[in-house]
Amino acid sequence: MGLTADSAVAPPGAASPGTGPEAPPTGDDPAPPKVVPARHRARWVAAVAVTVLVAQFAHGLATNPVWEWDVFRDYVLSETIVRAVGVTLQLTACATVLGFLLGTVLAFMRLSHSPVLRTVAWTYVWIFRSVPMIVQLVFWFNLGALYEELGVGIPFGPVFWSVDSDTLIGTIGAALIGLSLHQAAYAAETVRGGVAAVDRGQFEAAAALGIPRLRQIRRIVLPQAMRAILPTAGNEVIGLLKGTSVVYVMAIGELFYQVQVVYGRNGRVVPLLLVATAWYVFLTSVLSVAQYYVERHFARGADRTPPPTPFQRAGRFVRALRAAAERRDEPVVPLKPLGGSR
Repeated sequence: MGLTADSAVAPPGAASPGTGPEAPPTGDDPAPPKVVPARHRARWVAAVAVTVLVAQFAHGLATNPVWEWDVFRDYVLSETIVRAVGVTLQLTACATVLGFLLGTVLAFMRLSHSPVLRTVAWTYVWIFRSVPMIVQLVFWFNLGALYEELGVGIPFGPVFWSVDSDTLIGTIGAALIGLSLHQAAYAAETVRGGVAAVDRGQFEAAAALGIPRLRQIRRIVLPQAMRAILPTAGNEVIGLLKGTSVVYVMAIGELFYQVQVVYGRNGRVVPLLLVATAWYVFLTSVLSVAQYYVERHFARGADRTPPPTPFQRAGRFVRALRAAAERRDEPVVPLKPLGGSR
């Protein structure tokens, strides 16, 4: 048997092909490319400019005497302002519930196969989205000039029971009616878009299983549609919270109206407007946090492992710091030599 070139035994100390160190590069091999990181000069210039502007604005807030921070501190938690904030929250909560209930009914009327229901719902949305909210509020506030009495009876026939319209509705009632009807027009389109985003196969599968129509909507359609409804609905609720300031034309003691009354008496316009701004920012921030957790709840079916919440991230960060501190306090054990003691 003869040895081939591949099977020849290499002399001692020689490296076998493919197992030893690589041969040094010859003069013909190109030099390795030099990696130059991107400079992003424009990004740095923009960041510096924005930082300077923010610092200048913060310095103006802290040093400009026109803001009158002492007046702001005196009124931001005063009894009058806190009571007005409560009225604002009551108007927002009631109008949100009533508006979305009516909006849901209108949404399914627009999705109905009945041309009468579709036409009525479309007309409602068209009219109430076309008329400004302040006009609607003034209209409902003056409803008693159009109908002195409201009653119950047979259509186009006798009236069995009637009551004075101003006594039945009142100022707060007129504000709630105007806010709710206005909100229902926008909520109808939000709900309709969310329901339309659900795959038609879900309806067909539920119908094939013999599930009643109302249960299909309540247990199958709406939970899936909520993922598309909630982002827009959250914006609508925040917009409604700020839109309650329009009811000042009806002399209702909500936040903006009370701020106007106070600075009309003492002349401190800027700090009182800052009080209203601070409360609106705080309330919208709370609503934004609530919207985040509600969206996270309804996203469980689509996202099995949702990202951690800010509180969970903060908890992990605290635990990591605590674990690092415990490791730093542990005593250092010296290593024994490998050969042992002689």
